[in-house]
Amino acid sequence: MTLLAPAMFVALVIVLFLGFPVAFSLAAIASVFGAIGVLNGHFDVSFLSAIFFRIQGIFSNDNFLALPMLVFMGLLLERIGIAEGMFAALNRLFGNVSGGLAYATIIVGAVISGITGFVSASVIAVGLIALPVMLRAGYDHRLATGVVAATGTLAQVIPPSLVLIVLAEQMEVSVTDLYRGALVPSLLLIGSYLTYVFVLTRIRPGSAPPDPSLATERRVGLLIRQTLVAAGLPLGLVLMVLAAIYYGVATPTEGGAIGVTGTLLLGLLQNKLTLKKLRQAMLATGILICGLMFLLMGASFFTLVFRGLNGEQWVQALFNYVPAGQMGFVIFVSLVVFLVAFVLDFFEIAFIVLPLIVPVAQKLGIDMIWLTILLAVNLQTSFMHPPFGIAIYNLRSIAPSIVRTVDIYWGAVPFLCIQISMVGLLIMAPQLILKAPPPSVSPQDINISIPPLFGDSDTASPWK
Repeated sequence: MTLLAPAMFVALVIVLFLGFPVAFSLAAIASVFGAIGVLNGHFDVSFLSAIFFRIQGIFSNDNFLALPMLVFMGLLLERIGIAEGMFAALNRLFGNVSGGLAYATIIVGAVISGITGFVSASVIAVGLIALPVMLRAGYDHRLATGVVAATGTLAQVIPPSLVLIVLAEQMEVSVTDLYRGALVPSLLLIGSYLTYVFVLTRIRPGSAPPDPSLATERRVGLLIRQTLVAAGLPLGLVLMVLAAIYYGVATPTEGGAIGVTGTLLLGLLQNKLTLKKLRQAMLATGILICGLMFLLMGASFFTLVFRGLNGEQWVQALFNYVPAGQMGFVIFVSLVVFLVAFVLDFFEIAFIVLPLIVPVAQKLGIDMIWLTILLAVNLQTSFMHPPFGIAIYNLRSIAPSIVRTVDIYWGAVPFLCIQISMVGLLIMAPQLILKAPPPSVSPQDINISIPPLFGDSDTASPWK
């Protein structure tokens, strides 16, 4: 085994730390080390012919076809103000109770996170909508910022997030199965956030006082009807898309198309959709998806050359030093991904790090659905870890100057503990993700009874 594969990996790390664009860095390093391998006789040129099939596979991949639809759906909801309408309606319904604004933020943030699929976009969107309202209502700065950051990181794990689509492709699992596996952990996280806010407001009511501007609202029936119209319809749209994919009625691509159609109809019904906003959403979707496609092609080229230089064998040899078999591998990989996420974003991890561990995990017989969800929650936890988490940086960029950075750090700690507990729970109780395995049947236990050909066994056969 040559040293070209480890040198190639080290070179990539150095280039990324220098701040060069990821997609072009991947392709450039693959080209350089591929040429060196050819000159030294350690790389077969015919191996490169597979790159054309890989690129063709990217553009014809059914999973990736869903990405433009889901991104477009999320950007439409953001541009036409449906998310703000949801928060305003839930604010009127819950704002006059202690912690009501935090409840509304968690619910709306979960919907936004599931649709946008990006931690940065989710944190910024939720923060711009909810954080000023909570601060004006006198919420404790640590609680307000912690709720926003935690809710935004749900984009890593809550269906139908496009993050899960990318993970499904990189980890070589079914998107539908991944959505099913992520459902229970997502609901547990949302429920844990709501429970924490409930307990905290009972212990310290002053940390989340009722909104004084809503203290005179008494017509509960009217508020409920307004909430059902403003929040129920978008939430129902998201649930409909998720249910269609979950029960196999629609593929992820078809589910995304249903979501886009429903969002357009909602915008028209509420007189919020204009040609300018539609054009903005389409342009932003095109830019985002084009960047993602370049990243995919660069990562595909890098992985091809890396494997051609026997990099896969090098990675497997490294994991031979990890003790305790499957569990040791899972804990080690979880720790490495957690630390790497301090300096790399999700797509860099998904396209560079995860392809290196997939062959080893498959060889060890680890359930890939379980490992994928575990890594998704792990990444969610890392993205919120102060002071390195990307969610913390995003929140600091939009928070007003009266909110101290140290308050953002401490506000994230309780929710970080919840997420770390979820990682431990998923390791100890994988049945939260996996279906119960079918009962095993031994061939020796199979007994097939065949009745006599001519009725009673004592009846003589005509051929005797």
